[in-house]
Amino acid sequence: MMSLMRRIILAVIRFGNFKLSNCLGPAEGFIVAAMSTAARQFEFDVAIIGGGSGGYAAARTSAGRGLRTVVVEGGTEVGGLCILRGCMPSKALLYAAEVRHLAKSSAIWGMQPFSVPFDWASVMARKDAVIEDFADYRASQLSSRKFEFIRSTARFIAPHTVALENGASLTAKSFVISTGSVVGPVPIPQLGEAGCLTSDDALKLSKLPKSIIILGGGAIAVEFAQLFARFDVEVTLIQRSEHLLKDFDADAAAAIEETFRREGIKVYTNTQLVDARREPNRKVVSFLHNGQKTDVAAEEILFALGRAPNTKELQLGRAGVQTEKDRIVSNAQMQTSAPHIYAAGDCTGPHEIVHIAVQQGEIAAHNIANPTAPRSMDYRLLISVVFTDPQIGSVGLSEKAAKASGVPYLAASYPFKDHGKSIIMGIREGFVKLLADPKSGEVLGGSCVGPGGGDLIHEIVVAMSKRMTVQELAATPHYHPTLAEIWTYPAEELADQIPQP
Repeated sequence: MMSLMRRIILAVIRFGNFKLSNCLGPAEGFIVAAMSTAARQFEFDVAIIGGGSGGYAAARTSAGRGLRTVVVEGGTEVGGLCILRGCMPSKALLYAAEVRHLAKSSAIWGMQPFSVPFDWASVMARKDAVIEDFADYRASQLSSRKFEFIRSTARFIAPHTVALENGASLTAKSFVISTGSVVGPVPIPQLGEAGCLTSDDALKLSKLPKSIIILGGGAIAVEFAQLFARFDVEVTLIQRSEHLLKDFDADAAAAIEETFRREGIKVYTNTQLVDARREPNRKVVSFLHNGQKTDVAAEEILFALGRAPNTKELQLGRAGVQTEKDRIVSNAQMQTSAPHIYAAGDCTGPHEIVHIAVQQGEIAAHNIANPTAPRSMDYRLLISVVFTDPQIGSVGLSEKAAKASGVPYLAASYPFKDHGKSIIMGIREGFVKLLADPKSGEVLGGSCVGPGGGDLIHEIVVAMSKRMTVQELAATPHYHPTLAEIWTYPAEELADQIPQP
């Protein structure tokens, strides 16, 4: 009977012959009908909306688990924010700016000072070529035939159905939404009337302005500020909070502010934007600074006050997906309020970082494929990097967060100006800092403000992933003279303060 039953079920699944269930009893017929419905109800097991880093990670994972997968990408270009308008193009330009800055500063190492002319068109052409290579590779990954790839926008018309822009629709048992973000709305309408650049616009400038006002003090704002300044643009940076980079500790922000002012960038913090207007040959921004109204004029304004989730066109309400200010609400398993729909990346947060989007996409797809053995996101090892000079890298707990949450800690820092390899390199600012549990000595967090900070922080990421103590970190051999050995100094200081069992 079981052999016959198996053959009947296979026939139902393969050919959809529902009449075969008439040959069975009520219980067996129900099983066959349910299995045939599950097999035929949806065109795909998983539909992924958005083909950026998070979406591709979800597609690769779900297809690798044997699920019928489709990726729907509605952008005019393929690649996602990181490749096309974020991490890669901005860092390509920042590195070019750093090379020019080092050449102009070469007197430190005994070279004859000289001017370093540049051709902005050539700088941009190299950036474009690099980005084209990355985008082409991502396009080839999406077109690899491991899953279906559809170029179209999508919007929900039912919990398991999305409409495509050509009038067709597709159905899926589960979804992963990974539509990224867009430039956020301007805070006052006068900015739109005066006209301002977005970060997307700034990465495509065919000609540099002579002067620019940058609104914002986060990573995007400060990176563009130094990029433009090192290509001879007069830069004014206006930040609402008391310090730049308000999500970092104040000592990190202070180091960046000091460097910026030394390089000729005008920095205004603790401000309130009140007006903007266009005048002949210039644009003017008015703001309150320490209670006093201040006007600043420049050829251009760059709006760098952040991005917003790209979800407005998805009609998520029809699928039962809850949002808060357009951001998709999801749990640690990346599941939304609709149990069959998951989210990954900037459209859900809480951290708009590409490697987080990749992890979220992988976890979402894993949980769809393995509902009885779900995995959860763990933000204990959250890494943040700002690619200014000096670079800032941080992981885990900051002093600001520890104080806010009442977590006990010990902290120790060490300056680069007193460190051998840094002195050789002519480094004048920056430091590394470690936070440790005052009882166990476990490393709770770290920050690096200095040369290669974005790379050096990964030593602490590894230490924290293995839950190392400061005693173990201090005892780990480090070659001399290297930048990495600077971590041993705060580790030794903390190790001396924490009694070993």
